[in-house]
Amino acid sequence: MRCPYCGGSETQVKDSRPSEDGAAIRRRRVCPDCAGRFTTFERVQLREVVVLKRSGKRVPFDRDKLQRSIDVALRKRAVDPERIERLVSGITRQLESAGEPEVTSEAIGELVMAGLKGLDDVAYVRFASVYKNFREAKDFEDLLGTLGDGLLAVGAETDASPDPEEPEPDAPPRRRAVRS
Repeated sequence: MRCPYCGGSETQVKDSRPSEDGAAIRRRRVCPDCAGRFTTFERVQLREVVVLKRSGKRVPFDRDKLQRSIDVALRKRAVDPERIERLVSGITRQLESAGEPEVTSEAIGELVMAGLKGLDDVAYVRFASVYKNFREAKDFEDLLGTLGDGLLAVGAETDASPDPEEPEPDAPPRRRAVRS
């Protein structure tokens, strides 16, 4: 393993242990040339998977790219990193064990959307808006309608009675007390 700091080719393993989900081996390494320390992960790869892109181009499946796209959707969301790792590992295992040498980018996108829907609704909407190339607010409304009864439709009224905090249209605005 090459040192990421100096490029030295003879790094030494100082510690090895299984990762949190047991699907990888975490290795702590040190470079004898520059004394740099870094961590590597060793994972089982069942088979090479090729991704067929919308443009027709074929590229090797990249687990790190999958991880980055999920991380972007989950940015600033309070989701346990172990759950994210399980999602990425699960999608990767599904693709490798499906038996198909090629998988479409659309199939991967659908797997990610299904996983994010169960993980975090906001991340699901973020990912879907980019993946499905939303162009107008109606696209968001349609997607929000698929999230279930837990969310209100955009613009829907929850109660026919007026909001006590909302002033009547002809009434002067209320002043709020300033607290010191």
